[in-house]
Amino acid sequence: MHFTILASGSKGNCTLINSKNTQIILDCGSSKHYLTACFEQLNFDYSKADGLLITHNHSDHISQLKMFKDLKIYSPVTFDDIAVSLVKPMEVFKVKDLTILPIPLSHDCELTVGYIIYDGDETLVYLTDSGYVSQNNVELIKHADYYIIESNHDPQMLMQTKRPLYTKRRILSDNGHLSNEDSALVMSRCIGECTKEIILAHISEQANTYQLAYDTMLDVLRQKNIDTDRLFIKAVKQFEVFDSNIGLKENE
Repeated sequence: MHFTILASGSKGNCTLINSKNTQIILDCGSSKHYLTACFEQLNFDYSKADGLLITHNHSDHISQLKMFKDLKIYSPVTFDDIAVSLVKPMEVFKVKDLTILPIPLSHDCELTVGYIIYDGDETLVYLTDSGYVSQNNVELIKHADYYIIESNHDPQMLMQTKRPLYTKRRILSDNGHLSNEDSALVMSRCIGECTKEIILAHISEQANTYQLAYDTMLDVLRQKNIDTDRLFIKAVKQFEVFDSNIGLKENE
């Protein structure tokens, strides 16, 4: 399996996932100009993708939904003007050779899901926008090959921002976002022998730093006696095209 992250954060989210015979897009936030430029850079015709997966209906994940209206759209929620194939948490569906399990997350909107994606050989877990990760979800996502997981904020930095108190409370709540430490603790319980990459995503530009997210993940994993030398760990920026092949090559 191969994936490329185009955008990750509060200003937009989009990831391209490829298997041998299937190409899907996961979320479609950001600007049309930016996403189009990314697809051109990758020489990828998005109109020929095999589907678009939506995690939830916050604008940073769906702002360019109309760009993809001619694709088959898989979503946990409906939209007034665009047809979707409704997906339900814990009900497996297939997109060609990909087997996909939506898992319920805890976020302040109608319904949010993460995705476990299996291509017959490898498994990718995509989990962002959740205030916590349940024990049931931990069991489901254990021993994956690749993780794209939220590492949104540092609580102390968050409280020092000029954001309104209700916003800070929302982010810190069970319906908000995972902190650096929360994300690292989840990973410490999930990493298996086949795990290759951990990509830290949806990182706050005001209440976090990419280095702090990375360092916290390393520190917690090492405290749990996990061999981090065999893992590729990367904190991706808001607007950064990150290709998973880079991580695999750097680990060789």
